[in-house]
Order: sequence, then structure tokens, then C-alpha cells
Amino acid sequence: MEFRVLRYFLAVTREGNISRAAEALHVTQPTLSRQLKDLEDELGQQLFIRGSHNISLTAEGMVFRKRAEEIIDMVRKTKDEFLSIKDNISGDVYIGGGETSAMRLIAEVINKLRADYPDIHYHLYSGNATDVTERLDKGLLDFGILIQPTDLSKYDSLSFPIKDVWGVIMPQNCALAKKRSVTKQDLAELPLIFSRQAMKQTLAQNDFLDWFEDNLDEMNIIATYNLVFNAALLAEQGVGYVLTLDKLVDDMKADVCFRPLSPKLEAGLDIVWKKNQVFSPAARVFLKALRQKFNS
Repeated sequence: MEFRVLRYFLAVTREGNISRAAEALHVTQPTLSRQLKDLEDELGQQLFIRGSHNISLTAEGMVFRKRAEEIIDMVRKTKDEFLSIKDNISGDVYIGGGETSAMRLIAEVINKLRADYPDIHYHLYSGNATDVTERLDKGLLDFGILIQPTDLSKYDSLSFPIKDVWGVIMPQNCALAKKRSVTKQDLAELPLIFSRQAMKQTLAQNDFLDWFEDNLDEMNIIATYNLVFNAALLAEQGVGYVLTLDKLVDDMKADVCFRPLSPKLEAGLDIVWKKNQVFSPAARVFLKALRQKFNS
């Protein structure tokens, strides 16, 4: 399977039409059609549903698209790393993580490095712990920011010198907003919107489950979310109360507010990378600056 054929495949999925894809790739339509058919024969699977004017993916084609995108990203990342091996350090650093105010520390490190290494570029990927660790394990990220509790046995890590605080996003004009903090009893009858990652973590014993005294299944959870911005919009409309970390939407919407849980519940954070990771020069510079920042 040639790298060029993966590019052809992705161009067709992007355009949804053989003729347009052939034009974008500067190849003839018969050549492109033959390459796609050879790819299907090599894989032993039908990847496309061919219509009279458009082409779409089968279920197998959707799986292959994800793999092809990952391979293209890895090849591009590898090429950039080798191009950066020279006296003037340049290249790309790939960082993934969920929504957390701890990203401000990462931003401070990047901002400081920009003065000495203007040719280093940074790429941020937002996702939950499952998304981030999957991309780490495949080499598509250099670093991942994970919210505790999480299994760090596969990774080397640095612990952030700060912690996030759990609390509730709610409308500014609701009765609960008049309180300085929120107890479990305050939440007992309310419609709640939970982080899917936090709910998965409660399958094992952890501080989050302890706070709810192992009675999470008794709470009125009406919706779940992956990243908090859209969930905050539900809270703004009075749909429910969002359990989340602090400092994420305080300045986002004037119509909602955040109140911490009582008793206080904190979440530590770690920035991780694969054990025995071979870093690019750019990633090594970033990690050195990160260690200095966290130890200062």
C-alpha cells in the first residue's frame, strides 16, 4: 500500500466525487478509479458506495479513513521532526488535553519559548482522557494533559503545581447561585449534567465517587458532555446544572456562574508522555522549559 494511494483515498472522501478529486489531485479520472479499485482488492473490502454522481463510504471505508488520516499525520510529523534537526531549532510540538485552566501554565511556557525559538510551532488537541491517550500511544501527540485520577503506569509524567476544583455551573438568577458553595443535598433533586469521563472514572473507587458517598446512581443525571462549553449553554437555558471544573466558563457567559462543591473536591493534573519517548529537538526544548516552570 503506497502513501500516495492513501492521499488519493482521502481526497475522494473529502470531495465525495471522483471527478472533483481527480481534478484536485491532477490525475485522470480513470487512473484514480483504478487506484481505488486496487486498494479495495488489496484490503479485501468494499470501501465505497458508488452513486451516479457521488461516492460515499461503507462502514469499512469509515474505519479505513480514520487509519489513513492517522498514517498521514504520522508521516507529516516524522518529516517535520527530521527537517527540524539543525542548529536553528524548529519544528512542531503536539499537545493534547481536556478543558482545564491548567492550560494557562502551558501557555506561559509557550509564550516564554517564543522569544528564543520563534520557529517552533505548537498544535493543541482537545479531547477527553481516552482520546488523548489513544493519540499519545499512536505517536500523534508528544504530550497529554490528564486529570486525576487516571492510570499513569504507561507514561512518564510531571504533576502540575496547581489543582482544579470541582463545582457546578448554573444560571446566575437561580436560587442555588445565592449560595457560596454547593452540597450533595443541594443537588439531590436537581437535573444534573455530568462529564462522561468523570462518570466512567466512578467505576473504580476515587475521590469523585467518595464525594457522592457511592450514591451517584441516585442523582438525577439528565445529560452528559465531553467538553464543557456546550454543556454551559444548556445551563444558561435552565436545562440543568453542570458538574465541572472551575475557571472554564467564568468569563465565557455572564448569564451563568460557578459555585464550588462543599466539602471541597479537587483534581490534580499531570502532563504525560510515552516511556522511552524519542523527542524531536522542539519537543525536548519544550519539556526542558516545562520542568523549569513546574520546579520554579
